[in-house]
Amino acid sequence: MNPGSLVLLGEFGRAHGLKGEVRLKAFTADPSAIADYNPLFTRDGRRIVLTDVRRAPGGAPDLLIVRVDGVTTREAAEALTRIELFVPRDRLPPPEDDDEFLLTDLIGLPVRNREGETIGHISAIPNYGGGDLLEITPSSSGPAILLPFTKAFVPIIDLKSRQVIVDYLESGPDRDASPED
Repeated sequence: MNPGSLVLLGEFGRAHGLKGEVRLKAFTADPSAIADYNPLFTRDGRRIVLTDVRRAPGGAPDLLIVRVDGVTTREAAEALTRIELFVPRDRLPPPEDDDEFLLTDLIGLPVRNREGETIGHISAIPNYGGGDLLEITPSSSGPAILLPFTKAFVPIIDLKSRQVIVDYLESGPDRDASPED
């Protein structure tokens, strides 16, 4: 299975109870629909089948309690902690609108500024708790560039022409890193 063709759908949290249940953070639009994509896969290719999916107590709508086929003890559930769950990209429906896309579809796309100059390419889309960021590997040498993934910084995503246009100024004494108004 090609890791580049996988889409992240969820991540296991800590064990829940004594009989093999585990918490799962789902990244699907409808969290409980994650089981509709069975079987899911881990990064190392293990096959995972979710059963008995229900919302976890508390206010987080994306947090579930699930059973995993073959997992019947707390110890086995604990071994799943922090394991990510993926589905092959070709098992997902195509986006319905031109403005819709999966984040994974952006990885590798070239990034240009408004003047058409190539800045680099998208190497990752991390989220450290404050929203998605575009991690751009620059065309020239230097550290990766992190831009907030908002319309102000990323006004154009054109999947048909396979490019992303950003409003970006390199930081310096006479410049700031925010987009021009």
